[in-house]
Amino acid sequence: MDRNNDFNEFISTFKRALKKAFHEQHDINELSLARGLPPEVWTVIMQASPLSVAIPNEYGGRGAIVKECLSVLSTASYESLPLSLTFGINIALFLEPLAKYGDAVLKQEVLPGFIGGHHMGGLMITEPEFGSDALNMKTSYRLTDDGYAIKGHKHWQGLTGQADYWLVAARKDLGNGELARDVDFFMTNNAVARQHIEVESIYSNLGLYMIPYGLNKIDVEVPHNHRLQPESTGIKMMLDILHRSRMQFPGMGMGFIKRMLDEALYHCTNRVVGTGNLLMLDSVQFQLSRIQTAYTLCSGMCARSSEISGIAHNLALEGLEANSMKALVTDLMQESAQLCLQVSGANGYRISHIAGRGIVDSRPFQIFEGSNEMLYTQIAEMMLKQLKKQKEANLYAFLSGFDRTKHSAPLFSEYLEFEPGANIPQRKLVDLGKIAARLICVQYVLELAEQGFRKDLVNSCLFNIKMDIAHLASNYSLNGRADLIPEYSDESNWMEFSTQ
Repeated sequence: MDRNNDFNEFISTFKRALKKAFHEQHDINELSLARGLPPEVWTVIMQASPLSVAIPNEYGGRGAIVKECLSVLSTASYESLPLSLTFGINIALFLEPLAKYGDAVLKQEVLPGFIGGHHMGGLMITEPEFGSDALNMKTSYRLTDDGYAIKGHKHWQGLTGQADYWLVAARKDLGNGELARDVDFFMTNNAVARQHIEVESIYSNLGLYMIPYGLNKIDVEVPHNHRLQPESTGIKMMLDILHRSRMQFPGMGMGFIKRMLDEALYHCTNRVVGTGNLLMLDSVQFQLSRIQTAYTLCSGMCARSSEISGIAHNLALEGLEANSMKALVTDLMQESAQLCLQVSGANGYRISHIAGRGIVDSRPFQIFEGSNEMLYTQIAEMMLKQLKKQKEANLYAFLSGFDRTKHSAPLFSEYLEFEPGANIPQRKLVDLGKIAARLICVQYVLELAEQGFRKDLVNSCLFNIKMDIAHLASNYSLNGRADLIPEYSDESNWMEFSTQ
């Protein structure tokens, strides 16, 4: 059996497990009303060994092939976005980092348990006082006779209290009240008393009920070989890990967006209004075309990610593409859920409806692993740095020659012929980043079209993106700004000015 047929059978087995767990033995809509999943549901799902896709062959896995990882994430997110995120945490934030940077003996001890067992792992970076500002984290470590002692607090880690293993980020205690600038990662095993991480509280997260989040107290000691070994610096290792994770967001987005599209199409086809169905309404067709554009863009992202984000590659310097994928696909996920609910009417406004919970479940994707506003700002800053380096003032002149936009930019040239200027306010940097992210991801679609991806979907996608870029470019050219007035209460009570 060739590998494609073998993987098709693997995915079919996984789909059958999801069907059994969510539609035969239980109802996913009912399960979604409660936090967590019953153990018997996890047993059915994990018997299909979904995490084996992220484990190298030498440890009994399927080889850590990105295409297979994204397919598992997509298959899961079609049924349940929280389930897909659970796998995404395990794959991108534990298994792949451990497979790439972990000690050989440690990998042999840990990785096989994720294939046949129900083991789970996660990553701890975020702290109560340091979210996006991760380089200033206060969790510290010091060398001991037996390994490393690590102390601190971490919070908002997905799988809090559920994961068996953690990769914990910490900075070296220099002994003078200062911490080293660099960051190191250490693996902990909750089954070992001295490595057990205490959960101080569980948060009442608004969505993603399946996944526990909370506050964790770190006071552990791990052996020497539990420290990950960076290729250069710990900061570059962290960037490699985070960029790889961001490049695998499209896998979670793919199944979710397809589900929103399928649900919306089904409802609008079968919902009769007057003498026809909802699909006869032009505005409804436009709304569904937006979801279809999200589907097309996400397809291009998945194809590109499959090519470049494997653990054989170092992605520390690939922030432009990683940020573009993560920020845009998560915006598209939220937009798709909003549109699906809108066309579903009142029935969609329930947590037991796929569109209703899709809104609250997809919303945090725009926040964690870098808020989208921050990522769009970084995209713009990276691009402007290149303009300055090339001594180019005109945006289109740069984009039409830049490798990742040289094929997409000419399609939107009429909106890109301007000079970004200097001293750009952040709100305009965000818009500029949104333009760049769309151009980068449209080029993925164009490259996919060359391989045979259907042209009508591509053409519809290009028109919708043209609308987006025209709008963003128009905003960018506006002079003036709307200012925040912090002390706004005086002379702003409408009742004082009403004459009736």
